[in-house]
Amino acid sequence: MTRQILIVSAAIAALSLAACGQKVETKGAATPNEQAMTPDANPAATVPTPADETRADVFALKAADMDLFEIEAAKLVATRSTNVQVKAFAKTMEAAHTKSTAGLTAAITASGLPLTLPTTLSKDMQDKLDDLSKASNEDFDKKYADGQVDAHQAGLNLMQRYAQDGDSAEIKTFAAATAPTIQKHLNMAEGLKKGFVN
Repeated sequence: MTRQILIVSAAIAALSLAACGQKVETKGAATPNEQAMTPDANPAATVPTPADETRADVFALKAADMDLFEIEAAKLVATRSTNVQVKAFAKTMEAAHTKSTAGLTAAITASGLPLTLPTTLSKDMQDKLDDLSKASNEDFDKKYADGQVDAHQAGLNLMQRYAQDGDSAEIKTFAAATAPTIQKHLNMAEGLKKGFVN
């Protein structure tokens, strides 16, 4: 009897949470993908939505993290790769993303916002770098090239969203100016990746 009461109570609690989640989803401008997702019982624990990327602090943190990853991945390529094209690409990425961080820093200064860029990788990016470093010598170059396509697509999406909807004019200008360069790098990464298709 007690077990049946517990099961019924758990079912009622689950339905209540689902109903609450549906009410939250109908408010605001949720995307179709967000509406299709199962509601989280703890909204505070959910991953930030792309809308958060329109805030200067979130954008700057993500952009700087991407730059740090590119620089560190390029350093890893310099010690691990034997492929001339991969090494040349990585060297270009290291220089470009060092320049990007300098541009972002200048945009933040011009905006007057009290933002400090990270000097170490986020856990997510560190995990990606660690994963790359564990690749075998035979798979390393392909894994790097594959990762570069994904990283630059994510970077391009970030820049384009902020350039359109960002909350700081100076940082929006930086994002708009940087997006075409990232598009160029994405095209280069896709070409590099094609070289490893079996």
